Amino acid sequence: MPRIVLVAGEVSGDRLGAGLVTELHRRLPDATFAGVPGPAMAGAGCAAWAHSEDLAVMGLVEVLRHLPRIRRVMGTVKARLATDPPDVYVGIDAPDFNLRVERVARRAGIPTVHYVSPSVWAWREGRVAVLRESCSLVLCLLPFEADFLNARGVAAEFVGHPLADELPVAPDAGPARAALGLPATGPVVAVLPGSRRGEVERLGPVFASTIAWLAAREPGLHFVVPAATPGLRAILAGQLAGLPAGLVTLVDGQSQQAMVASDVVLLASGTATLEAMLLRRPMVVAYRLAPLTWTLVKGLNLVRVAWVSLPNLLAGEALVPELLQDRAQPALLGAELRKLLVDAAARSALLARFDGLRDRLRQDASARAAAAVERLIATR
Repeated sequence: MPRIVLVAGEVSGDRLGAGLVTELHRRLPDATFAGVPGPAMAGAGCAAWAHSEDLAVMGLVEVLRHLPRIRRVMGTVKARLATDPPDVYVGIDAPDFNLRVERVARRAGIPTVHYVSPSVWAWREGRVAVLRESCSLVLCLLPFEADFLNARGVAAEFVGHPLADELPVAPDAGPARAALGLPATGPVVAVLPGSRRGEVERLGPVFASTIAWLAAREPGLHFVVPAATPGLRAILAGQLAGLPAGLVTLVDGQSQQAMVASDVVLLASGTATLEAMLLRRPMVVAYRLAPLTWTLVKGLNLVRVAWVSLPNLLAGEALVPELLQDRAQPALLGAELRKLLVDAAARSALLARFDGLRDRLRQDASARAAAAVERLIATR
């Protein structure tokens, strides 16, 4: 009876893990699953030693105040691995946590899979050595990652991206608008300031001001803002309070529905940019790190790529606008959104590029990832 331990670090990792657990259940009906899941993984049958939200922290400075909690979770995981070694350990994203555990596990003879390659091709390339030491196999979501890692002595396999398999190819905005209580006609802008508290605190006020800027220049717009958690909803409600009544619909979760319902999307850089691309929704991307974190990133030359959003990285060019740090200003963001709303030819050309990128990523990823894990278990 195979025993599989999985550890996910945030919402996107939880979704990946749920697909993997479901597919492994199908292939290995007698397997058992435990570790650090989010709600989706737990629902798929992964028992919880701790919860993925305990690890959902981003940034060089922000992580410091959460270190005691993270260390407690790491201690729990390491102790359980030592006491009752599983057949395989699968770390899903969360590299700063999982690579440390994977190194310990692999040294103890436990095969280790790291699902989602860290962005070593973009920054902190020194982590390649850590991957080589810690991982029996790296499962890559993006097509260029496996080549990069294999060339550097890391066993890696491109499996595709589960979102490309799951999301509809040509989603209809009508049902999504009805489900969210949005106007049936007229342009809608989805606004997603992030799923972490720090992101919402930094980008929320900027996005609220962008809504005001754009609404003043394009009458008839409606905006929908999904809140990832009840706590973030309360923060967003305060940030949006000064806007005219009826201009914004604030909803709980349902970020994909909000994007489907929209004509264009304003969003924080992250996995949501890939979702918007796969849903064929033009977008403007923004991001703000804590000032000290940004200073360290720039001063130490830690970033080695020209873009941060996944559509641009996949395309190798600036398909969608990116406005980072001080450039994430309401007038600049609003002007880019306005272009996407009024220029039909540019929208059509952009969507054609999105379609090509989606086809590259549609590989039945959960099945391919599960097959790779199954092969690794069989070699023990």
